[in-house]
Amino acid sequence: MNLNYNFIKKLIHQENNKLVATFKNYTLYTALQPIFSLAHKRVIGYEGLVRVKDQNNNWISPAKLFNLDFNQPDIILLDRLCRYIHTHNFKKLEPKNKWLFLNVHPEIINNGSNYGSFFKNLLSETKLEPEEIVIEVVEKSISDTERLAKKINYYKDLGCLIAIDDFGTGMSNFDRVWSLNPDIIKLDQSLLFNAINEEQREILLPKVISLLRQAGSLVLIEGVENKSQVLKALDSGSDFVQGYYFAKPKTNFSKLNKPQVQFEKLLQEHKKYVQKKKKANNEFYNRYHDPIKKVIKKLKNGQKLAKSLEKLLEDEKVARAYLLSKEGIQIGDVVSKHELGQKDKQYKPLKDAENADWSRKKYLKQAVQSPNQLQITEPYFSINGGHMCITLSIMFETEFGPRILCCDLID
Repeated sequence: MNLNYNFIKKLIHQENNKLVATFKNYTLYTALQPIFSLAHKRVIGYEGLVRVKDQNNNWISPAKLFNLDFNQPDIILLDRLCRYIHTHNFKKLEPKNKWLFLNVHPEIINNGSNYGSFFKNLLSETKLEPEEIVIEVVEKSISDTERLAKKINYYKDLGCLIAIDDFGTGMSNFDRVWSLNPDIIKLDQSLLFNAINEEQREILLPKVISLLRQAGSLVLIEGVENKSQVLKALDSGSDFVQGYYFAKPKTNFSKLNKPQVQFEKLLQEHKKYVQKKKKANNEFYNRYHDPIKKVIKKLKNGQKLAKSLEKLLEDEKVARAYLLSKEGIQIGDVVSKHELGQKDKQYKPLKDAENADWSRKKYLKQAVQSPNQLQITEPYFSINGGHMCITLSIMFETEFGPRILCCDLID
């Protein structure tokens, strides 16, 4: 079946100075949702989304349309109609330095080439430059990696940018995504939601974003709906944001460039948010600074580590402490609370750590770089106890040479 460009054009008509498409008993309209750069504080592109009216001229959910049991040619036709109206309507905006994000259905990746040429003709007629187009692909929905890579390279060779959509859901594969070398990765909103509601995932989100950026992709967080999510997106290092908090998809294009938020005010609030976190960290630092110094004083006076730690171990958060050489070699055994929790018992094979080499650990490197200053790590999973912990570390001089006191706190 030939669903080429000329066939698609026959199903297009004009309504209120915009192009709409006829698909079976439905009418398809373009809605554009702005995408914002947090650093630039402005719109840098729009995602083309379809809005649908049924035969009675009533708006229906796009999901309802896409969930119908269409055959392969119908799916290809629906996808091409959407991209046709989105590109033409976007071009009418006369956008300057803006991207158009276009979703491509998995069937296009798998079988689109069997239905005649389309996309090159679309670019030619609209006179859109390929670099103005960002092709969105849901990577996890396509099992044939070789075919996916071939199709992505087709769009890249034209000059388009590539975005991986819905990353972080289902079976998203880091290695597979990196092999595709996308320009932009759109994180599913569930990652942001979970980062706000679960402490461990809050720690992971900025690390995931940092990893993706180091791999050569810019990062966009989708589904930003409230201020707390915006602050978290800012805090995590995301490049771009998209969501109802900033702007809903609009079929009335005259209102597209009027963001619902004031970026200067938002960035000021984020700075206050960062200052609040810094204050909390300082309070945490001050809580343990003097007790740690007292332990060091006792150690310098010749007291054994276990005896020096008796008072500090009364703190409910303190799990254990140990001494290291400047080279990171553990001196003596770990001193911990007498009552072991279930996790401690499960990780008992790792308890004997005398002469263990911790030179790779950040808390060792930080302490060596800044002698006599208490260092505090970010939360991480402890090999000593099988739980999340924070390590305090400080290097001090003794008659036997430099020593680093490390103290693990249960996070």
